[in-house]
Amino acid sequence: MVAAADHLATSAGVAILALGGNAVDAAIATNAAMAVTSPHLCGLGGDLFALVYTGGANGEVAALNASGRAGSGASADALRADGHTEMPFRKDVRVVTVPGCVEGWSALHARFGSLSMADLLQPAIALAAGGFPASPLLIGALAQLDADGRRALHELADQGRRPADRIRRPGVARTLQAIAEGGHEAFYEGEFGRGLLSIGSGWFDASDLADRFAEWVTPLTARAWGVDLHTIPPNSQGYLTLGSAALASNLDLPADPNDPHWAHLLIEAATAAGFDRPEVLHDEADGNQLLAAIADRAHMIDPAGASRRRVPGSDGDTTYLCTADGNGMAVSLIQSNASGFGSWVVEPNTQINLHNRGLGFSLQPGHPAEIGPRRRPPHTLSPALATDAHGLRSVFGTMGGDGQPQVLLQLAARLFHHGQTPAVAINAGRWVLRGPVTGFDTWTAAQGPDVMIEGHAPTEWMAALAARGHRTLATAPFDSSFGHAHAIVRDDNGWWASATEPRTLVGSAAGL
Repeated sequence: MVAAADHLATSAGVAILALGGNAVDAAIATNAAMAVTSPHLCGLGGDLFALVYTGGANGEVAALNASGRAGSGASADALRADGHTEMPFRKDVRVVTVPGCVEGWSALHARFGSLSMADLLQPAIALAAGGFPASPLLIGALAQLDADGRRALHELADQGRRPADRIRRPGVARTLQAIAEGGHEAFYEGEFGRGLLSIGSGWFDASDLADRFAEWVTPLTARAWGVDLHTIPPNSQGYLTLGSAALASNLDLPADPNDPHWAHLLIEAATAAGFDRPEVLHDEADGNQLLAAIADRAHMIDPAGASRRRVPGSDGDTTYLCTADGNGMAVSLIQSNASGFGSWVVEPNTQINLHNRGLGFSLQPGHPAEIGPRRRPPHTLSPALATDAHGLRSVFGTMGGDGQPQVLLQLAARLFHHGQTPAVAINAGRWVLRGPVTGFDTWTAAQGPDVMIEGHAPTEWMAALAARGHRTLATAPFDSSFGHAHAIVRDDNGWWASATEPRTLVGSAAGL
């Protein structure tokens, strides 16, 4: 099975399964196709995290951190000297860290791949060279660019004016072909790498790109609703999914998830888990210590009213995909440019747009996440995987900036506590916490987060949550602000089911 935010990418993954490839092969092929068709979400200029279930009732969970590091020339003092009090958001190469996508593919392929990288990248190369129809969401994202953004992203902006316009990306096709033939070095030390060094103005040096920085790490694990939930440890914010789920699993949730009290209790669990994230999440944080701190916060949850938590004092655009094969291997993979097209800085040789993941760094002197050479920024990306006594139970995840753990909390409750099917759980109306500006400022806004409620959520939620003291905002039904979630799940009878996100408009789930 394959589930992804673009049906063209799903088809690429299924084609690899049909060739005899495994779930990791299919995940790489799917992600490569997404990198071509969805530059407003992800791409070769972004980062990657993945969880791999190795198969069988006694399989292991392997966790890959392929998030990039700041360049050797990164300097908080230099940014502060230029008048910055927080990281630049766009139009500044200093918010770019070394992109980890291709490094992640290389690490996944070296450990688990069964087909050649040339086979895996061929569908994406064909899409980039021959062209693909622009999705409605890509056209919508291009329409939000200002004049500077349109100039920087001219290859996309000039071709994509209406949905279904054909978009060709010859530089991306050339780059993918180089990776197929030469691997990691062909990307980081080739045409793309030379271009990044040329625009980096000393922020990067050649060794930053030549180093193999992807790491296989020990997954973070917590138990909730009869399953073990797994994610990536810090610098990922995945600990918030696990911590809030563990808190919520000890609450008396209503039997009906349409009950407004269900939403209230989960909101309380999410805010108790996450309010201090800007102060505690950094690349050297201990995920188990963070989970232990959250476990002690049950007293913070008010069953009757809103606890408006904040620290004193950002919409995420990402793609999530999942795959599973007939031998029991499964992959939960998330890959991102951060906000929209990322930094709006483009590598000039290949026209690959660069992410702005460095926005997670702090410029506060002495802050544990202060930017520095070779440091990884705090990351919103947080793939999820669930196991039980019979092995793999589910791979699931979503895009959504700061809101990712909140969407995953709702999905986990629906899937594992209420026993809903993936389609029912994913289609259900959601709430998310949101800051006032970027989708990455949920925990730093002075007034604390608002509770956004999706238009097709139960009608009782709005008034009932407001009566409990939540500051609520209504949105349209099936709004992309509430994430793009996908899941593959084993039910109690041993059958497997998959569903994709209707909010993507062009996503699909398919299998053999």
